Amino acid sequence: MDHDAVLALFDREMRREVPPEGSGVRVERADDVVRQTGDWNAVVWSCLDEAGADAAIAAQVRHFTALGVEFEWKHYGHDRPADLAERLRAAGFVPEPAETLMVAPVAALPKEVRPPDGVRLAPVTDAAGVELLTRAHEEAFGEARPEMGRQLLDRLTREPDTVVAVVALAGDRPVSGGRIELTPGVAFAGLWGGGTAPAWRGRGVYRALVAYRARVAAERGYRYLQVDASDQSRPILGRLGFTPLTSTTPYIYRPRRS
Repeated sequence: MDHDAVLALFDREMRREVPPEGSGVRVERADDVVRQTGDWNAVVWSCLDEAGADAAIAAQVRHFTALGVEFEWKHYGHDRPADLAERLRAAGFVPEPAETLMVAPVAALPKEVRPPDGVRLAPVTDAAGVELLTRAHEEAFGEARPEMGRQLLDRLTREPDTVVAVVALAGDRPVSGGRIELTPGVAFAGLWGGGTAPAWRGRGVYRALVAYRARVAAERGYRYLQVDASDQSRPILGRLGFTPLTSTTPYIYRPRRS
């Protein structure tokens, strides 16, 4: 895989020219910044220089503060200027844990990995399935994310061709799960979720979920799978054939309450 060419393609398709995903989502391009508002409020791409970076950051703070919402500046390790991260912190943004953007050609990935004995994979298609997936997320990450479930159910109802979700069940207990987001007209499908309950880690559940979603991507004609990998999932993804492209760090700005 040509690292520089794939990174340039990712920047163009998934950041600079990203289409709106889901109803009620708006993408705006102005002043060398691409931002999204809707279920997820974020700056997804920027092309800034040292002279104008601080003013561009301040403009985005004013925009989202006027809307009364917190937002994320999704910073990548190759973004410019080189000190963009420091400028974001100086402007009041708080970084969350860094992850690694990893990519793999869909054709090179395994499509059939059996889950461990006692575990089965079930497609998520309705409210009951979304509830199971939400419980799996809470088991894996130790936090409740009801808004994630509401957003997923809305996508499954309104735009079912843009997302596929799956949950791993040990008996009736959800122990892992994830989704694949399918943006029309681009080369990349995105993997999200995939966290596994502590008692089931290291037993192949995560690998089976990746293979399930790789098969979906192949059937839909996508060239690459991309994922923001945590330190925990990065070694597994590397063994499956994913390659690191760059780092990515969410910088969060929370407007002050009056």
